[in-house]
Amino acid sequence: MNDRRPIGVGMLGYRFMGKAHSYAFRALAHLIPPPPLLPRLVALAGRDSAAVAAAAAAYGWERSVSDWRDLVADPEVELFDNGGPNDVHAEPTIAAAEAGKHVVCEKPLGRSAEEAYEIWRRVEQTGVVHMCAFNYRFLPAVRLARTLIEDGALGEIRHFRGRYLQEWGEDPRPTWRFRREQAGSGALGDIGSHVIDLARYLVGEIRSVSALTATFVAGHDVDDAFAAAVELGTGAVGTLEASRLAPGRKNSLAWEVNGTSGSLAFDLEHLNELRLSEGGGGFRTILVTEPEHPFTEWWWPPGHVLAWEHTFVHELEHLIGAIAGRNEVGPHGATFEDGYRAASVCDAVLASAESGARVELEYRGLDEDRRSREP
Repeated sequence: MNDRRPIGVGMLGYRFMGKAHSYAFRALAHLIPPPPLLPRLVALAGRDSAAVAAAAAAYGWERSVSDWRDLVADPEVELFDNGGPNDVHAEPTIAAAEAGKHVVCEKPLGRSAEEAYEIWRRVEQTGVVHMCAFNYRFLPAVRLARTLIEDGALGEIRHFRGRYLQEWGEDPRPTWRFRREQAGSGALGDIGSHVIDLARYLVGEIRSVSALTATFVAGHDVDDAFAAAVELGTGAVGTLEASRLAPGRKNSLAWEVNGTSGSLAFDLEHLNELRLSEGGGGFRTILVTEPEHPFTEWWWPPGHVLAWEHTFVHELEHLIGAIAGRNEVGPHGATFEDGYRAASVCDAVLASAESGARVELEYRGLDEDRRSREP
């Protein structure tokens, strides 16, 4: 383990995601085998100098700073991890990449498709490794589902339905998550983007959207809930839903895929289980902890289940492998293009809800953008 080269990490954000990512970086050293580069937690950034200093000490960071620009300027920082609020995803991430640092940014990549596209465009030009942190791609059950779908176990895919429900959104206090200028959208970008990303990852590109949004709490400047019917490029149809006002639902992410030969179903509240129907006779439950299942070679004997925090360990191990040249970020990790495409679907949901009409998706590519800039 001692011959593994360290990689210096600087992170913006020290609360919820900062804690989760800090845990994951520290856990990587204990994987067997360990990743090709071992994270060194150089500096943690946040605007409240006392609070970020306390977090840095608790999470194992060498030091703390109160300005993200110090991370960008620090030659010891090779990987910039952006876990800050949505309105500070663009400028710090672009600046870090242009300073030659690899970057990982929490979802949603941008507050709008335009902002997400600009982040992708500017970062791609630098040549650094980049990943958008859609951590649920790194659940063993989700990865196994992707393999089964690719292997044709469900036949031709006909339906995808996904929902993400939480209950905490009744709070009327004006935190950044309820302000359009800072968040971009509400339940849609915050948790709905995960459902959108999983639909894309498991079934295929979203081609059209017909949607409704609702704001129920006075003082909220964003959507509290949305529901959408979608058409996927494979010919499948789907429904997507998210709400932060579903009493009794702490963190309920559930999806189902139906094909001509069978179905798959998943619920995050039972994250080690994948339910499979092979056509008739109902579903059987696969406990995704066997040695042949995704990611399980790093952990415990069969039946000794994993937890939510392990998604971040798997995600950051994948990112470090890409930085070391062992693997690519895509298709299993979400690139900044994936982040842009998820943001495009979010924009389409808002546009459809406002107009009452179905919205067709048109995704931009970087080659197209370069051509449009040529004299």
